[in-house]
Amino acid sequence: MRGLFLKQALLILAVAFLPAIGEAVYFRNHIPWESPVPASELVKADTAKSWGAQALWVDARSDDEFARGHYPNALPLNEDHWNTQLPAVLAAWSEEKKIVVYCSSHSCSASRHIAERLRNQANLKNVFVLDRGWEGLQGAKEGDHD
Repeated sequence: MRGLFLKQALLILAVAFLPAIGEAVYFRNHIPWESPVPASELVKADTAKSWGAQALWVDARSDDEFARGHYPNALPLNEDHWNTQLPAVLAAWSEEKKIVVYCSSHSCSASRHIAERLRNQANLKNVFVLDRGWEGLQGAKEGDHD
């Protein structure tokens, strides 16, 4: 009886793992956090800052991270509160503005997802992902004081 149970358990595990293994092999080169942002959609902190009032800064981090600190006049817009936060972004946006989306760091994918949604779902143009995210902004601030 015990041997039969063990065989059945192993069979169930094997059947459950087959799709996962197949997906891992098929998508091995499509890991989202490794997918680069096209150069045309990426902006460095110094360039984005040089846009001044022509830039609309969008913080894609969590509400808690935003509350702890954010770029001056940045608006929060994250996946968890997309529907409630998007109207404020749309109200602040105008056609001549460039949107700069950032999240925590270079490895954070939230900024890419939010930028993509702004382009594809909100039909906005000139949407950029900030290179190195919030960490890059912090580094740029420290460099400005030297």
